[in-house]
Amino acid sequence: MENRTVVPRQIRYLLAVAEHKNFTRAADALGVSQPGLSQQIKQLEDYLGTTLFDRTGRSIRLTDAGETYVAHARKALFELEAGWRALQEVEDLSRGVLRVACTPSFTESLMPKWVHSFHEHYPNVHVYLSEMSLDAIEAALCADESDIGVGFTDVRTEGIQVTPLFEERATLVVSSTHPLRCEGVAITSAQLASLPLVMLVEGFAARTYADAYFRAHKIAPNIAVEANSISAVLRIVQLGGMATVLPQVSGDVPTGLSHLDLPEPITSRTVAILERQRVHRTAAAKAFANIVMSSTRQLGLASSFIDDDLRRPDGTVVRTPRE
Repeated sequence: MENRTVVPRQIRYLLAVAEHKNFTRAADALGVSQPGLSQQIKQLEDYLGTTLFDRTGRSIRLTDAGETYVAHARKALFELEAGWRALQEVEDLSRGVLRVACTPSFTESLMPKWVHSFHEHYPNVHVYLSEMSLDAIEAALCADESDIGVGFTDVRTEGIQVTPLFEERATLVVSSTHPLRCEGVAITSAQLASLPLVMLVEGFAARTYADAYFRAHKIAPNIAVEANSISAVLRIVQLGGMATVLPQVSGDVPTGLSHLDLPEPITSRTVAILERQRVHRTAAAKAFANIVMSSTRQLGLASSFIDDDLRRPDGTVVRTPRE
């Protein structure tokens, strides 16, 4: 026992068996042989001097000792993988990984520009871009599944650092040939209520924002279609006849679409960079944040937040603490 120790491979094997509750399925998921996996688990149990799995039933399950050890093993693997990523990056960003998460409206507007610019500056850094809801971004950051996110300041999770960027407001999006676009007159609440709408499904920040607007102004929307993809929403609107309520996050207007003012005033939201507090901030995440903030200035979107808040020595900005 003195000459052996637990290695990361054994921890991964242990967690896979605990998840799948079956050695064969766990082996398939790991891409290893089932006998080899069983042998590694047996060696781990021998080393620890206890049984981690109850193998007497049709499916295996963790023993009490196994439950206790798995909780610590999961934390240990989390730290080991964080250390591995830290070693992979270098200050000149000649290699590395960047995991970016954003809400759907940004994948159709600013995010492609930001990712393209980042790649031009750091071509050897591999970027993983994920589109998800604001709640999912917060969860991904806390679970160390994303390095940086772009969403909004109204986060609901403790431990998320918020760096405000600019204000955005919602508009009515119609096709360029829609009668309301051609009339060129202000839209009334009655007209908005009668329009067949294509909306994102509940759970997306843009949908929550739109629903709050409808409630505030006592408008009963005629929602005809719901989709979980902003691309699908915009494509349907482009075909004419239907409309949607989405934020206008940049001056760009997709081909065949027009933004119209909503009939009642709408409270703007603050777009923000989201990161996890008190964790190692990768060089790639720092560089991406700088590109995002530089881009918002160049597009004339940047609000006074960027100038008023604290600035790190590397040029990035931290939102001043909330009271």
